[in-house]
Amino acid sequence: MGKLSVDLCGLELDNPVIPASGTFGFGYEFAELYDINMLGTFSFKGTTKEARFGNPTPRIAETPNGMINAVGLQNPGVERVISEELPKLAKCFDKKVMANVSGFSVEEYVYTCEKLDKCQQVGWIEVNISCPNVHGGGMAFGTTPEGAAEVTRAVKAVTTKPIIIKLSPNVTDIVAIAKACEAAGADGISLINTLLGMRIDIRTRKPVIANKMGGFSGSAIFPVAVRMVYQVSHAVSIPVVGMGGVSSAEDVIEMLMAGAVAVEVGAANLVDPYACKNIIEDLPRVMEKYRIESLRDLKIQ
Repeated sequence: MGKLSVDLCGLELDNPVIPASGTFGFGYEFAELYDINMLGTFSFKGTTKEARFGNPTPRIAETPNGMINAVGLQNPGVERVISEELPKLAKCFDKKVMANVSGFSVEEYVYTCEKLDKCQQVGWIEVNISCPNVHGGGMAFGTTPEGAAEVTRAVKAVTTKPIIIKLSPNVTDIVAIAKACEAAGADGISLINTLLGMRIDIRTRKPVIANKMGGFSGSAIFPVAVRMVYQVSHAVSIPVVGMGGVSSAEDVIEMLMAGAVAVEVGAANLVDPYACKNIIEDLPRVMEKYRIESLRDLKIQ
């Protein structure tokens, strides 16, 4: 057990840094740049029952200290993820990977989770009930405690691996939703997914992205994420994975102090493909600077 190691739902990670779903593909793309085995793990591209082309373009808009995206869960569908993407990943990543699942009905969540639960490479299943970029699914289940609990109970009934429910910040009371997921059997909570944002091109007088609105991410949302991670981690007894605007080793430490046991890095990967590598390599320096011996049990009260 190294000084960077952490425990996530009973599985040991060499370090707490996890590239977030939708920002790291299926991993092998980044393996061309560096050895991705240095990561704690990563959450692969959001996967649905059927293949999805995603939303119309343009899908991306820049903002000060952030970005808005409305990709819309583009993916090849769970069958091809299992038959094509995971075998490619196995050639360059020898750790357990986190599967990220979304759906448009409880039945779709159940189908996809059950399929991925049987994959030896998968260590955790992150269930996304928080995507603001699709109509009629994802976030629709994550906006009420009842909806979140329904999905949680359903996927827990067909899986054996740790289930981490990914929550939306676009709600009035995120603590109530997290507690409902815990009561329904969730093994962990991850948060926050993107805020809902919009940009308008004042020259054309039209929204910048075709979907009009999309997920707002980047360093601008970090203080909101820290606040919500703190609130949820102090209200539940299951592990919390923190994310939202993380872009440095100092940000990782701050998230752990807020109560996270591991930290996902999202938008920073789209700006700099070496972001996670740089953060991991910088963690020992930051720990020494602040006289931190271990990354476990940094949670403040």
